[in-house]
Amino acid sequence: MDFNTTCKKIISVYVVFQKIAIMLLTMLLLTIPQIRAQMVRVLTDSNKLSLRGLSVVNNQTLWVSGTGGTVGRSIDEGKTWIWITVPGFEKRDFRDIEAFDDQTALIMAVAEPAAILKTSDGGKHWRTVFLDSTKGMFLDAFDFANEMEGTVVGDPINGKVFLATTRDGGEHWTLLPDEKRPVTAEGEAFFAASGTNLVDLGIKNGIESSLLMVSGGKKSKFWHLDSHLKSDSLPLTQGLESTGANSIAINGKKEGIVIGGDFSKDSIATNNCVLFRLSDPITFSFPKTSPHGYRSCVTYITDKNLIACGTSGVDISSDGGQHWTLISKQGFHVCQKAKKGTAVFLAGGHGRVAVLVE
Repeated sequence: MDFNTTCKKIISVYVVFQKIAIMLLTMLLLTIPQIRAQMVRVLTDSNKLSLRGLSVVNNQTLWVSGTGGTVGRSIDEGKTWIWITVPGFEKRDFRDIEAFDDQTALIMAVAEPAAILKTSDGGKHWRTVFLDSTKGMFLDAFDFANEMEGTVVGDPINGKVFLATTRDGGEHWTLLPDEKRPVTAEGEAFFAASGTNLVDLGIKNGIESSLLMVSGGKKSKFWHLDSHLKSDSLPLTQGLESTGANSIAINGKKEGIVIGGDFSKDSIATNNCVLFRLSDPITFSFPKTSPHGYRSCVTYITDKNLIACGTSGVDISSDGGQHWTLISKQGFHVCQKAKKGTAVFLAGGHGRVAVLVE
């Protein structure tokens, strides 16, 4: 075989291998899910409101609440809004809202007197379903396991966390027995940052209500109230009034995430996020890359996809919270996925409401 023939055979073999390599690469790329760029699209802003309450019923219906006794409602994916100022609450701040449909919602007014109001006609009329004038009362958040069962948490009174439950959709509230109310450390409290520092898992075994809560401040802890009370110190930034946990989310598989940081230094991206697994004892682990600053809210979009927001920006994760990507430097206080749907909305300062889009 002469030299030219050998070269031709080598080239022929190379071409075949090249074609096979291209074919295999193409097949591999076809099996990998397409990564779509996600961004935050602002729907409304440019006013002086601060919005910390957000409840997304479905892809079309969402409610927000905030300063100046204000409640907002949209039934067309946030394109148009009805803004309501609740009479008698013009100087109050509604830090959390829970909506069940386009007509029914509960709002929570912080500070003294602490109040919860309910509407059944789309916000035209509101009635007080809970009122407490105890000195030091400051409600922080509430959460509902379903349309009937819910829990509200407030800052400690006489060294014990304020907790009350409802079993009739917020019509009546019952204070938890003294032995069920956690004793807090000095300087430990609950942030009224996004209405997401507790998760009501509902009645367990027909008897107990299972709750997950996270505190912040000079001491930041993970609380699990079940048949007995358990707590664990969180490996998050803490020690100052501005530090600690702000939000907790769980994906339904005993895995979840806690997020926070230091809101007075909102660009610091260390010790602001921790993953957990509900076990005995509870196990904690840090993500491989953290969200890019203080974050006041985190929520699951799917079992593996999450979104987190804070005053310094918005991050997303596609691997269960192990890695985070900054998608916006605009500040938001709260983010939520539709209870019945796939839409994800955000709300924050300056009356800003936004939607997550691809």
